Amino acid sequence: MSTNVLKTVQTYNDSNLALLLNSYAFIGTANMKFKDFDRLEKNRGDSVTFDLPPRFNTSGSLVASIQGAEQRSATLTVGEAANVAYQFSAQEFIFNVRDYMDKFGKSAVAELGTVIESDVAGVAETSPFRFYGDGVNAISSYGQLASALAYFRDFGAAKEDTKGYLDSLTVPGVVNTGLKEFVPNKNEREMMSWELGSFSRCDWYESNLLPVHTAGTEGQQGSTLTVVSTTKNADGAITAITFSGTNAAGDADSVKLHDSFQFSDGVSGQENMRFLTFIGHKVSQSPVQFRATANAASTGGSQVTVSVYPPLQPTAGADQNINQDIAAGMQCTVLPSHRCGLIYSGKALFMGMPRLPEEIPFPTAISQDADSGAAIRMYYGSKFGQDERGIVHDAIWGKVLVPEYSMKIALPL
Repeated sequence: MSTNVLKTVQTYNDSNLALLLNSYAFIGTANMKFKDFDRLEKNRGDSVTFDLPPRFNTSGSLVASIQGAEQRSATLTVGEAANVAYQFSAQEFIFNVRDYMDKFGKSAVAELGTVIESDVAGVAETSPFRFYGDGVNAISSYGQLASALAYFRDFGAAKEDTKGYLDSLTVPGVVNTGLKEFVPNKNEREMMSWELGSFSRCDWYESNLLPVHTAGTEGQQGSTLTVVSTTKNADGAITAITFSGTNAAGDADSVKLHDSFQFSDGVSGQENMRFLTFIGHKVSQSPVQFRATANAASTGGSQVTVSVYPPLQPTAGADQNINQDIAAGMQCTVLPSHRCGLIYSGKALFMGMPRLPEEIPFPTAISQDADSGAAIRMYYGSKFGQDERGIVHDAIWGKVLVPEYSMKIALPL
C-alpha cells in the first residue's frame, strides 16, 4: 500500500512541477547556482554568502598608489516557506476523489507556485536603486525599451544574460509598435508562455505577477523636495538626506520603504548630479537615483529625513559613485505608486529551493526539476481512527538580486 501511494504521489509531483515551471517567468529564469547550497561542504545554516567583483581606483601616474583590497559579498537566505494542504474522508476519497487527484494536485501546486513566483518577483521593488520611467506614462514603444536599456548600460552592466520583465498589459502596446522587432527564443519543443523574445541584446519576459509599490505622500502628491542637510558615515558616504518641502507637516506616511528618488536637473545655482560608471569612475549621463531604506515621517517643520541606498560617496576612491557632494538647495522628485518591472544582467537574480526531507513515517515524494532546480515536496497521511486523509504540498525558498546589476522599470498602475 505504501509503495502504491508513494508511486502515485511521485507521479503527481512530476506533472505538477511542469505546471509551476512553465507558467511563471522569475522562477524559470533565476540563477540556480546555489540551489543545493545546503549540501555544500562546511556550510551551516540557512544562508550562503557569495562573492561580488572587487572594486579599485586608478591613479594617473607610474608611481604606485597602494590601496586596500576589499572582498565584496552578498547573502542568499532561504527564509520563506509555504504549503497547500487539504483532506478527505475515506468515503470521499474512494467514491469522489481518487480518479480526480491529478486535478486537485495541479490546482494546489498552481496556487503554491503563484505564491513563490510573486515572492521572487518582489525583488523588482526591493532591490534596485536605479529606475526608468515615471510611473505615470505607459511604456509603449521599442524606443522606450531601447532607452531603458541605454540608461541601464550607461551606469555599467554585465554584457551577457540581460533580462527584462514587463507586465501583461504593457506588452501589447509595445508589440503593436513593431511586431517584427521581437525575435522569439524557441527551444526544440515549445516556447514558454511568458517568453516574449529578444530585443536590443535583452531577453524579454511577460508576467502578470509584478509587484506594486505604494508610495508615500510625497510620491503620491508629486512633491519636489529640497536638500537641507546630509548624514555621512565614517567613510564619508551619504547615508541619509534631510529634505524640506514636504506636502504636510507631521505626516506619518511622508516617505515609504522603497520609495524611489531622483535628483532634478537645472536647479538654479546647482550642478546636475550624475552617477559615475561603476567601473572606471567616469561621469555618466545617468541622473543620481536612490531608494528609501525605511519609512519616514515628516516633522512639524515640513522636513523629512530619508535613509538612502546606495550610500552616495562623493569622495574619490574605489567606492565613489557620484560626481559631486550633495549640497543644500539641490532638489529631488519621488516616484508615485507604480508597478515594478525589471531589467538585470549577469545572472544576478539568485534563487535557492533546497529539497525538503521525507516526512517519515508518511509516504513522501520529493521532486526537483533538473533544469531550474525548483523543488516541491508532497506527503500523505491519515489521522488514526478519525477517517481523515490529508495531503500536503510544500516548499522552502530564498532569493536575492544584486542591486547594482539591476534597474526597475516604473510602470503605471
